[in-house]
Amino acid sequence: MPLPGLLMLLMITLLSGCASTPEPVFESPSAGNATSSPAAAQGHEDVLFHAFSLIGTPYRYGGNSPDTGFDCSGLIHYVYREAAGLKLPRTTAGLSALDAAPDARQPLQPGDLVLFAMSGRRVDHAGIYVGEGRFLHAPSSGGRVRVDSLHAGHWQRSYKGSRRVLD
Repeated sequence: MPLPGLLMLLMITLLSGCASTPEPVFESPSAGNATSSPAAAQGHEDVLFHAFSLIGTPYRYGGNSPDTGFDCSGLIHYVYREAAGLKLPRTTAGLSALDAAPDARQPLQPGDLVLFAMSGRRVDHAGIYVGEGRFLHAPSSGGRVRVDSLHAGHWQRSYKGSRRVLD
């Protein structure tokens, strides 16, 4: 594992030391996963490092740049375009419609998109899974880009699934 990846894994492990035991659906695969190529791992790392660099950026409805702020889908669109060269849909409806859902038996991997229905059944919020049961997102008005736990009751109740957009 490259040094930056090892440092990130160590940082996440230390930060999650006081967290509750994660549920299986949110566990990251082991670092020795034989199905990941070095190029794929680098793509995941690039996305995660770029996303982490945006923590603290203000929320702005319709926002899609670090200069003006982000809404949840604008953050995802920006990060994947800049870090991985992928053009993802700009709306939560578009992200939800992606035909890239991981096999339900497979745990989430860092870089997967996580989808939520905050007010009803329709997906209206999204974030980037970063590992260890945590995700990075741009919360609603007044908030800033931050990392939250998927294990919190609020997120558990509104969780609607995930999409894998990186190999």
